[in-house]
Amino acid sequence: MINIAIDGPSGAGKSSIAKILAKKLTYTHLDTGSMYRAVAYKAMMNHLDIENEDVIVDMLKDTDIRLTNDGKIYLDDTDVSDMIRTNEISLLASNVSKHAKVRKDLVSRQQKMALNKGVIMDGRDIGTVVLKDAEVKIFLTASTIKRAQRRYLQNQQLNIASDLDQLIKEIEQRDYQDTHRAASPLVKASDAIEIDSSDITIDEVVDKILEIVNRKVNVK
Repeated sequence: MINIAIDGPSGAGKSSIAKILAKKLTYTHLDTGSMYRAVAYKAMMNHLDIENEDVIVDMLKDTDIRLTNDGKIYLDDTDVSDMIRTNEISLLASNVSKHAKVRKDLVSRQQKMALNKGVIMDGRDIGTVVLKDAEVKIFLTASTIKRAQRRYLQNQQLNIASDLDQLIKEIEQRDYQDTHRAASPLVKASDAIEIDSSDITIDEVVDKILEIVNRKVNVK
């Protein structure tokens, strides 16, 4: 077994693709973005200042985040899988993730989860920070409009009201925050393979990654 790191901007399809890969390979999928969303959700529900790093770090001392194999996210034993998927939480998570001390705490948790290998982890800094020694690194991207359209359809399926133009602006804002933050900005790892999912299906992306994984495993 190996570890697989999938990085890329918001809405590129990282989590959806990682889930499918995990099933096909019988690996464990760890959605690190959901951990930052959970932190942002708890801070919001407790009316804490997202911009105050020390307040958020102090909150984390008494915070348990658990990711299950069936894709559920538990925050202090409460299933928050659906509550953390709103656009509001997405932007708040981006603000939370810029704090170096918060990232240090969550990265440590993530690295412990991946010690036994057989993990597919997706996020913004997996290949560059969290799993720098991952045997396969993928940088998954897509055009802004494609990512906005996908989020719009996803929101419709979840009965979440949204506006496509507003989604485009929010994704652009998220991209800027993710690539310009001081702590672990979103960048492509030097040894990552880039895949643009703008004009190909999820299944085609999965097949591409499976080919890469099989080559790596066979070499080993």
